[in-house]
Amino acid sequence: MAGARKAVAEAHRIVVKVGSSSLTTAAGGLDADRVDALVDVLATSRSGGEKEIVLVSSGAIAAGLAPLGLRRRPKDLARQQAAASVGQGLLIARYTASCARHGIRVGQVLLTSDDTSRRANHRNASRTLDKLLAMGALPVVNENDTVATDEIRFGDNDRLAALVAHLVRADLLVLLSDIDGVYDGDPSKAGTSRIAEVRGPADLAHVDIGSAGKAGVGTGGMVTKVEAARIAAAAGIPVVLTSAVHAADAFTGRDTGTYFHATGRRSADRLLWLQHASTPQGSLSLDDGAVRAVVQGRKSLLPAGIAAVEGEFVAGDPVELCDSTGRAVARGLVNFDAKEIPQLIGRSTRELARELGPAYEREVVHRDDLVILNP
Repeated sequence: MAGARKAVAEAHRIVVKVGSSSLTTAAGGLDADRVDALVDVLATSRSGGEKEIVLVSSGAIAAGLAPLGLRRRPKDLARQQAAASVGQGLLIARYTASCARHGIRVGQVLLTSDDTSRRANHRNASRTLDKLLAMGALPVVNENDTVATDEIRFGDNDRLAALVAHLVRADLLVLLSDIDGVYDGDPSKAGTSRIAEVRGPADLAHVDIGSAGKAGVGTGGMVTKVEAARIAAAAGIPVVLTSAVHAADAFTGRDTGTYFHATGRRSADRLLWLQHASTPQGSLSLDDGAVRAVVQGRKSLLPAGIAAVEGEFVAGDPVELCDSTGRAVARGLVNFDAKEIPQLIGRSTRELARELGPAYEREVVHRDDLVILNP
């Protein structure tokens, strides 16, 4: 354990995610003291230039509740967006004022899932974040709740933080909330204990993670945090999950919260976004031979292996590739519009090129634009 925590303390580029419940009051509205306490920890960690920090911060909707006279987070998207519109300005203003005490400049970066699941867009996001860090600013990232629709939302900032950590090639992801780690039972009950270290999914197989947060002002419970930790760990990034009040201990490598060991290697940015941040616009049903070629052989999907098509999509959209039972086995970026595919089904690329032209002598989904979901 000592070696793992030493790696945490030595991390150079860190993505920190903080939840709404750690920044706001239960009634809504920002808690200036809590924001200042978090910024003080971040500023101390950044001092001397030894660490670069990207902050993924929830709180826009929660900050907008009280000013709009809302008692709790609304369930409908329109009122959530209205609250976010009011609250995002208050949130970034609070961070700007708090960071100014330490001479730190703040840069706001608002993202939607659609921004980051497409290649050109996520490259732009990566360049922006890299430049902000190079210029000594603190990037504050949030989902663009004001304009995001149900179809293009990350759903929670925990998952967004894991994807941002991969995007900026972070050495560490720190998830801060109102709970100081993962427990082997209900942490409010006697007899439960904190799980200090997770080396893989098997370490949590016996644990009922639960689903709800305490304060009722955010969307992410422990389930979303553990899933975010798994995404980051699978992408080669270790994770510390702890409470905001223990943030300073987390940065210095003390035994706080739950430490998730990296379980995989870094993959291409766009493939991680494709797997975890994209919304499929349709599906392609594959015959058994195509399923084996795609899943086991890691081959491209050719027209000959397609049995059926569903949905309305255009070339470049993400689609799910399904087996004969309807189970999604992969996801990829399709090279043809949905309306073009029926004439391609079951035919060879050579035959299609001869009849329709050379533009049709290609893969429906190239292996470089494809991720396996269920091996």
